[in-house]
Amino acid sequence: MAREKIKIKKIDNLTARQVTFSKRRRGLFKKAEELSVLCDAEVALIIFSATGKLFEFASSSMKDMLGRYNLHSNKLDQPSLELQKLLESGLTRVLETKGERIMNEISSLETERAQLQEENKLLKEKEEGMSSQSVNNVYSCSSGPPLEDDSSDTSLKLGLPFS
Repeated sequence: MAREKIKIKKIDNLTARQVTFSKRRRGLFKKAEELSVLCDAEVALIIFSATGKLFEFASSSMKDMLGRYNLHSNKLDQPSLELQKLLESGLTRVLETKGERIMNEISSLETERAQLQEENKLLKEKEEGMSSQSVNNVYSCSSGPPLEDDSSDTSLKLGLPFS
């Protein structure tokens, strides 16, 4: 028969809460010891109960491990000057590269803009030339009397053209 999964929330009954704390604390210490043995890891576990009582487990000296922890956390809290300089130089290089790329993009866009303006100018000139030419054509066609062209052939022939 499977156990019923419990909802994780604060246990209201004080006695039940104390029993659960003791069982889970022992289980946690057991897991910490197993981790230490199986993986050859140094494990330190500190637990304070609701009443303020201290429970601890350490695979080696708790003082030595806390000293190592403090040494390690101090290094992480205050980055070294060398690391800071390295980070600043990297950021400077990134900014310079980004600036160069932006300037190259601006230059190529300005060149493209000049080409498009020149092309636009030529197209406008061509359009104006065509407009004036079509106005002249319309004027010349409409100004004179309609021409009678007697030489045009209006007959329709079916068949191959070479027969």
